[in-house]
Amino acid sequence: MSPAQPEPPALAAATAMFVEVLVVGIGFVTGLVLLAAAAAGPETAAKAAPVAGSTPAAGAALAAAYALGILVDRAADKALAPIRRRLRRTPFPSDITYAQARLTLAALPSLAPLADYARSRMRVCRGWTINTALLTLAGDLILLRYDTGQRALLMTLTTAVGLALTAGFYLTWHTITATGYTKLAQQTAALTTPPAVLPQQNQTGPVTPTASG
Repeated sequence: MSPAQPEPPALAAATAMFVEVLVVGIGFVTGLVLLAAAAAGPETAAKAAPVAGSTPAAGAALAAAYALGILVDRAADKALAPIRRRLRRTPFPSDITYAQARLTLAALPSLAPLADYARSRMRVCRGWTINTALLTLAGDLILLRYDTGQRALLMTLTTAVGLALTAGFYLTWHTITATGYTKLAQQTAALTTPPAVLPQQNQTGPVTPTASG
């Protein structure tokens, strides 16, 4: 029996990207469903529950989660772009030096997977910064629309936990992004900086006596 072949790096990266987008999209779709349930009210939501739980609806929700995950990721990246550029300017004063460092890192098989993993975590935290804010709003609206006991207490807890998670995802994204730029600069500095040329010293060898005529 032949040993299992290792997964190609390109396929592994594509699979990781698909999972990242889906994780972000599922959270966003969940928030939209909660908003729709709050807008529809208890009676309408109860009537729509059997349809929403059907297999076709689940398949459509999964497809929508992937598509919306792409939009949320791009929207979060656009919103946080000014902060990301400011963090990048600390180790990389220009876009050219950053591009050179990325090209250098891509040629290092031992370091490139670690950088890809860091960027994967960064993208998930970036998307879930938006998702937790949406879920917090949707949860509060659900509690307002539906009859529940201890409504004020539940809304307070939902808001507090939601804001804490939103801040946590944002701070985690900020830390991962700043650390990633710093590590990239440190790991590629020795490879992108040309070695110093040592001055050659004049060496004098023994004088060979010449025969006199």
